[in-house]
Amino acid sequence: MPPTFPPAPLTFDDLLARARALPRGGRRALLGLAGGPGAGKSTLAEQLVRALNADGPAWVAHVPMDGFHLADAELDRLGRRDRKGAPDTFDAAGYAALLRRLRDDTEEVVYAPGFERVLEQPLAGAIPVPPGARLVVTEGNYLLLEEGSWARVRPCLDEVWYCEIPEEERIRRLVARHEEFGKERAAARAWVLGTDQRNAELVATTRDRADLLVPVGALPSPDRAAG
Repeated sequence: MPPTFPPAPLTFDDLLARARALPRGGRRALLGLAGGPGAGKSTLAEQLVRALNADGPAWVAHVPMDGFHLADAELDRLGRRDRKGAPDTFDAAGYAALLRRLRDDTEEVVYAPGFERVLEQPLAGAIPVPPGARLVVTEGNYLLLEEGSWARVRPCLDEVWYCEIPEEERIRRLVARHEEFGKERAAARAWVLGTDQRNAELVATTRDRADLLVPVGALPSPDRAAG
């Protein structure tokens, strides 16, 4: 089914209403946010969760895909560290298994791994998802990829929205993020235009599998951190 193109300009309030309606009949729902590196996925996820939890007890949780990065030691062993961020540098099967557990196991706290940006390393058990979380927002590059274990991800998600912004702006944000976390400008640009760009081109091929295209006008401010 092709992604939805709303008849009028999509707003952040529209996204809130659509996300709020996903849990039905008391069942926990999972919302995925996909898009290339730097497209704004993380910031959108954080703002959705903050806004939806603002009016009462927290009922929305945020579980990023980044916690399933393979550790640098394992990437070194596999000879893949220079491609960190590519599909085969994640534990895709582990991510899919966590999403399945989040759908099925709502009687106890489920712990998900996080990702430490300064160290660029995953952190086990960093994100608690309590039983009261009726909506889990997850975001990452490869939610719509159909290769290998990534194909197990999409069936776990109620909807997947694809974030897209102009390419020049996406690259600018991504370079700035790499600089913020310690790369020199030249090294940041080289990584963005090399490894990150190859990943972005792969992610773009999955765009038409999304349920909704989120244009730049509905995304958080470009001055905020990009995802």
